[in-house]
Order: sequence, then structure tokens, then C-alpha cells
Amino acid sequence: MIPYSTQDISDADVRAVVKTLKSGWLTQGPAVERFEKALAKAAGTKYAVAVNSGTAALHAAYFAAGIKKGDEVIVPALTFAATGNAALYLGATPVFADIDSTTGNMSVADARKKITKKTKALVPVDYAGRPADLAAFKKLARKHKLVLISDAAQSLGATYKGKPAGSFADMSIYSFHPVKSITTGEGGAVVTDNPEYARLVRLFRSHGITKDVAHLKNKKEGGWYMEQQALGYNYRMPDINAALGESQLKCLKSFIAKRRAAAKRYDQLLKNIPGLILPQQDSVQIKSAWHLYPVRVDATKHRAVFDYLRAHSIGVQVHHIPVHTHPYYQKLGYKKGSCPKAEQFYASAISLPIFANITPAQQKRVVIILKQALA
Repeated sequence: MIPYSTQDISDADVRAVVKTLKSGWLTQGPAVERFEKALAKAAGTKYAVAVNSGTAALHAAYFAAGIKKGDEVIVPALTFAATGNAALYLGATPVFADIDSTTGNMSVADARKKITKKTKALVPVDYAGRPADLAAFKKLARKHKLVLISDAAQSLGATYKGKPAGSFADMSIYSFHPVKSITTGEGGAVVTDNPEYARLVRLFRSHGITKDVAHLKNKKEGGWYMEQQALGYNYRMPDINAALGESQLKCLKSFIAKRRAAAKRYDQLLKNIPGLILPQQDSVQIKSAWHLYPVRVDATKHRAVFDYLRAHSIGVQVHHIPVHTHPYYQKLGYKKGSCPKAEQFYASAISLPIFANITPAQQKRVVIILKQALA
């Protein structure tokens, strides 16, 4: 089976983890801080706060933004459920905006229509690793005094107007699941230039408890003292994971270069095939991290093509099920048909295998089987 994605673990990664295992620090140690500093540099931000998943990063970023019961958060319908779920965790309401059918990213025009007096934040997602229209969303957020949170879970290594994609929003979140640009096993992070957002994310990831003397309400206690100031969670990243992440970051440029090369090979191998829509190519302004390579087929053939590929050991996947169509969200009152472009995209999209160490031979096999399936 050729997987749709997989991690690339080197001997150097293994050595970094083993060194940490022998260091005496398995959690809350120096490896996390080292990883955060390296990540902030890669993201083009002043601060990075590591947590134990991309979902935790979303939850923490929403908390830092002050999202609470009664607020609304605008997210794209075409995303992984966590982008919406994190708003529900805080008692807020996710409002789903439709997508741009060309890119799969949230439509600025539809997001604009969804803004109300209750809207607190805009959360565009970099679908498949391609940055959303961040300048337009930033302008929209500033006009309506909203917090802009970029769900960049799929786009570490992508660039927007020559800068790291994660450096444009008030906060951006990353995921380090094994299929992402780099991996920490499970893990995530919030990156920002705002010191208060960074402080609040750190507070939230550790039960809402702080030992920072500068921020204690009661400064008269002894050196043992710590203070719970919010209802937080245990979202800390262990040093073992951080050590892997720091090592993986050293290969980020190489990983992304290999993914981009693989995407270009697909572009050539798949061009001019009737009934097949390829993802938008990179431009000078926007360069994807190529987390996914989603092609689109005739919706009437979607299931048959998918099943044929899987039956022939091609590990394709579909990204994503529009969140508002999940049974859980249906029970909350969300309706199918409310984001038609996202629903149409889902009904035709198939993610072909792409990862840093995919070989040209593997890609040729994928294409041969895909052509058979389409025929």
C-alpha cells in the first residue's frame, strides 16, 4: 500500500529522542524551550508555544483570543472537525463559511457575509498546505475588530508573499501529526508576535496555573507558590516529542522541497486527462507546503474511483468531510446545503499520496491506477 502520507524519521531523529530519554528530563524540561525557539524562527514570529496536539493549539488560541460563551467564530466548512470543535469547547458557536472552489480555502466574500455583532474571530484554514488569502482576511479582521487566527495545521513551510505563512495572523496554529510537514508524534503549537497571547497560551496549556512571579496575584508567598488563574488543561508537550520536533525542523526545508518536487511531477503526469481537475499550482506570491495533493473527479464516479484505487493498494483519502454535515453538527441544527461549494468539493475530491520520500516510481504507479479507475 502506498500511503496518502507518512513521516520521514532519520537516524538523527532517533538519536535526539534517545539523548532526551537519557537526559533526566522527559517533560517540562529544556527540550521544549529549544523546540519553541527553533519553531518561532521557522514561523517568522517572536513566540511559539508548544502543546500536545493541533487541536490543543486551536483550543488554546481561542482561549487566548478571549472567545467565550455567546461568541461566534467563523471557520471554513471544508476543514477537519477540530477547527469548529474548539469553539464549542469554550461555549462559542462555530459559523461555517463556504469555500473558493479553486483552492478549497475559505471564501473571503462568504466569510464577510457571516460576520455579526457576535463574531469574535476569523479562522481561515490553509487547505492542503496552500495559504489562504491572508492579506484579505487580515484586512477584514481589522475592519471589524476581530482576532485573526490562522489554522496553519497543514502549511508549515508554506510561504505567502515571500514570508512564512504562519507570520501573518494574530495567532497561527500548527499540527505535528505524523502526516504533517514535520512530526513530533502527536503535537502542535501556537505562534504569535503578541506577548500577551503567548502568555495566555502557556497558562492554558498547564491547567491555568502559573509560577511566573511577574503575573502572580498574591506575591507574598514563598518559592513553592503557584497560582491557578484560569480553567486550563494539561496540554503540555513532553520533552521526548519536542526533541523529535527540533530534529525534524532541521529538515523542514528539505521536506518541503521534496513535496513540491513531487507535486510538480504529478502536474506533469496528470495533465490533460479528461474529467480530472488538478490542484492550483504554486505562484510567486503563494507557495504551498503540499500537505495534500487533492484532485477532483466527476462526482458520479467519486466513490468508484476511490474504491478502485484503494483496491489496488493506493492509499488515497478524502479531505475533508464538511464539518456542518457530520451527525454531531446536524444534531446541533446545522443544515446540509448551507455551504454548497464545500459540499461539492468534498463530493469530488480525492487526495493522492504525497510525502517527502515518495518516489517517482510510486507516483507513476498511482497515476497508472488512477487512469485505469477513470476509464
